[in-house]
Amino acid sequence: MNLLTAQDIAHTFEYELFRDVNIELNSGESIAIIGMSGSGKSTLLHLLSTLLTPSEGSVLLFGEDVSSMSKKRLSSIKRHDLGLIFQSHYLFNGFSAYENLEVAELLSGEKIEDDLLEALHIKEPIHQKVTELSGGQQQRVSIARVLTKKPRIIFADEPTGNLDKKTADEVMSLFFEYCKEHDAGMILVTHDNELAHQCDKVFHLEDKKLQRIK
Repeated sequence: MNLLTAQDIAHTFEYELFRDVNIELNSGESIAIIGMSGSGKSTLLHLLSTLLTPSEGSVLLFGEDVSSMSKKRLSSIKRHDLGLIFQSHYLFNGFSAYENLEVAELLSGEKIEDDLLEALHIKEPIHQKVTELSGGQQQRVSIARVLTKKPRIIFADEPTGNLDKKTADEVMSLFFEYCKEHDAGMILVTHDNELAHQCDKVFHLEDKKLQRIK
């Protein structure tokens, strides 16, 4: 099943970042986007995840054009079907780690699963305040918060940047397993070529063009 289609996307800030970008994501599939700093990788991810609106072109989510969706429909899709993971964790610092997950549970109607906490090695410190956790623990809590809501698409921007290699590999394996088990898809932005090539497809953003290289 097609989850996302981007058609002839272009985007401009003070200057043109890229144009004629076309990409498709299907169920169970993972896509990596690589490129130099400043090439527009994160901006492209923000366009695909509806955080930004493209200057030209269209983004379709689950067969529906985002630009023609009602605010209510788009809000529902964001709440239930899209999961965004950034290098910065964006957790609620006044809450415990578990309370952060309870927010996702409340918004999505999905349950917090012990298996997920164990897989991310955060079951033991889960009731500590976010500010008492290490940077790596905070990042793993933010990943758990996203996966708790059972998204159909994961958008991940350098999600393992704050993790050591062993933990990063475990987290990526968890993402791939999640996509297969839930017929979900993932679009990953990374500067790590080795990490990128673990994905089903790899695209390179350079000279304002997105080219598939795997």
